[in-house]
Formats: sequence, structure tokens, C-alpha cells
Amino acid sequence: MKTIEVPAMARVEGEGGLYIGLQSGEAVEIRLDIYEPPRFFEGFLRGRFLQEVPDITARICGICPVAYQMSSALALENALGVSVSAEVRALRRLMYCGEYIESHALHMYMLQAPDLFGKESAFELAEMEPETVKKALRLKKIGNELLKAIGGRSVHPVNVCVGGFYSWPDGTVLKAMLPELTWGLEAAMQAVKWSTTLHYPKLEINYEFVALHEEKEYGLMGSEVWSSRGRKLAIRDYEKTYIEEHVRHSNALHSHTVDGGTYLVGPLARLNLNHDQLAPIAKQALKEAGIKLPLKNPYKSFIARAVELVQFFKEAIDIVQAYAPAGPAHMELDLKAGEGCGASEAPRGTLYHRYQIDDHGLIQSAKIVPPTAQNLPRIEADLFAMAPALVVMPEAAATRQAEDLVRAYDPCISCATHFLKLKVEERDSSCK
Repeated sequence: MKTIEVPAMARVEGEGGLYIGLQSGEAVEIRLDIYEPPRFFEGFLRGRFLQEVPDITARICGICPVAYQMSSALALENALGVSVSAEVRALRRLMYCGEYIESHALHMYMLQAPDLFGKESAFELAEMEPETVKKALRLKKIGNELLKAIGGRSVHPVNVCVGGFYSWPDGTVLKAMLPELTWGLEAAMQAVKWSTTLHYPKLEINYEFVALHEEKEYGLMGSEVWSSRGRKLAIRDYEKTYIEEHVRHSNALHSHTVDGGTYLVGPLARLNLNHDQLAPIAKQALKEAGIKLPLKNPYKSFIARAVELVQFFKEAIDIVQAYAPAGPAHMELDLKAGEGCGASEAPRGTLYHRYQIDDHGLIQSAKIVPPTAQNLPRIEADLFAMAPALVVMPEAAATRQAEDLVRAYDPCISCATHFLKLKVEERDSSCK
């Protein structure tokens, strides 16, 4: 007999521990320790044929596989010097709508809302707000069904390829979803109003927001990277400005700007930088809810996600109503050696890929920069900003407050309700 035993599965989210070091009543060291084993995706992509890449990279995340597929497809298409048709591009945005709907609904209602209501889990929240949780499940199901209709299945879709899709999805299946999408749009409008009634801890940070940008649509697969500090650069120049590095306490890389600063990617950055490109109904939701931009409280990413739900339900309705594909679902590729980069906005923030291929279409090198690697230094900086309040709290309360902050980012380390192990250590002031 032959057996294969995996005593501890490496999850995309992984596990984390929080360390706070105090000296004379002040925080002198804060670490968000990420100790999941390295997963080596960039390494085992080498030697693979380029059409394998979207399916392999989708396995990096079970919640946002579309983002990995789209960023990889865009990068490889850029390496080959090809552009997809308008129909393919619209279908990619529709698929992305499904991912945003299911991911935002999960995070808002099931992961962050219990924190904002002081509950331990979504089960406790369901006892108090059963209709809210039922609505969340219905919203998430709509997103999952949209992914299934386009990608063949809701988790790790299999219809995406470099150059388009392997086949056009059935238009009758998509159009049959219009009643649920219409209901979802109304539910999202209500969610925006509801989000402004919740109690958010007070924490205002002067972030450098970074997100993809397009002039004529809300940034998902934008051509430029914009920063609230005035940086505007092409995707190909991303690595010249945003740099990854190893840190001793983490198996996850950390990113910083070329001048050593931290920055924030994700829903707050997208909304603050791209609100002019929102659909009219999403702008209406902002106005009616009295939301003033920019939002600078990390906990209020909840509000930004609610606004994005409105945006992507509206986009989904428009694209489905107009869906009438013509021509091939994917282009024929002329293989040649080259290098290309691409980026798209995962629900958690900007996701950057770069690939080098040979003239047979085999991957020679790969680089993938996920949103969490970019946000981890910023999370630690936020915890430093919270430190004066944390140091005077009882340990259990400090643990809960710190955990709530980390979870507000929706990081790809662990979505379990309790994942942080907080250690507060008082240092001898004579220690150096």
C-alpha cells in the first residue's frame, strides 16, 4: 500500500500571529507574523505552457480565482502583443462582477459584520439579524451562479484562457439571472444605507491609496496605476515604484514604495481614486447615504464594499442585457518569445503578474504580487497607530480590537473568526 499524508494543509489565507512589544508603556515593535509554508507557485509555473497558467494560478485563492486568471491572461497577452475583442473584454468584466459580488457579500456580512455588532461569529449574528444573514447568503449565491454560468463552476472556473474564453457561455442561462441580479441591485442599494448606520471604531489614517485606473470605467483591469500622492504610471512600470522584500518575521513578502513608504490597496483605494468612474446609480447611493470622500478609516472599507456591490450589480445587469457574442470566443495565438505584465483589481486590491515566455510559449519566469503582500506593512502601521489605546486595554479586549482591524482588510491569510494569537510583552526599560 502507498499512502500520502498531509498533516497540515497550506491554505491560501494561512495563519497569523500578532506580536506587540511594549517598553515603558509604549509599543516599540509590532509584527503580524505569517508562518504558512511557502507555496512555490512562481517556481512550478516555469516550464509550463502559457495556456496552463490561468488554471494553475486560479488555485492560489478559492475566493478570488478570477483575479488570478485575469491578471495572468492580461500579462501573457501583453507578452504576445495581442488584444482581445470588445465582447471578450465585456465578458471578463461580467465574470469579475460575479467574483466581487460573492466575495464582498461573504466578507461584509459573514466576516466583518459580526465584529461591528460585537458578535463572535455569523451564527450569533444570525440569531440577532436572521434576515440580514439570509440576504447575505442570497447575494453570495448570485455571485457564485454568475461565475458558474461563465466559468463552468463557481470555484476555480475553467473557461478562461489566454486570448479569451474556451467557449461562449449560454446566453439564455445568463439572461435567466436578470431577476435575481435586479433584486441584488436593490439589496445593494439598501446595504449602502445600512453600512452608514453601523458603529466603526475611530481611526483615521492619511494613507497613500493605490489602485488601477481607467478613464471611462471603474478600474478593474486598468491601464494605469494611480496613487493618491500623485503617482500615475503604466502597468509596465509597476515594479519600479512598488517593491517587494522579505522580512524576518513573515513567510509572506512585504511591499513598499520606492521611497520606503507604506501604501494601501483595496476597496478604500479604489473608491477614493475612481469614484468619478462609478455608474450613476452607485454615485446616487453615495449621495443618498451622505458618504463623504475620501474615506480614511480602515474599518469603513465595509462602506466601500457596499458601494462596489451597487456598481457591479449594475454592470452585471447591463452586460447581460447586451450579451450577444459574435465570432470566436478566443483568438488564435502566434507564439513568440517575450515578456509581459498585467494587473487587475482583486476584491482585496491590486494583483500584479509578470511572465517571460520562450518562442514555444513556455514560461521561463513568473512574478506574482498579491494584494495582501502590499497591505501587510500598512496593517502593521495601523496597529502602531492603535497602540496607545491597545496598551491600556485588558488583554482580551486588545486582542479583539486588533483582530477586528486586521479582518477589516479581508487579508488572504485566514478568514477564520479567531486567527490571531496576541502576545503583549512588557520590556525592561534597560533592554537595548
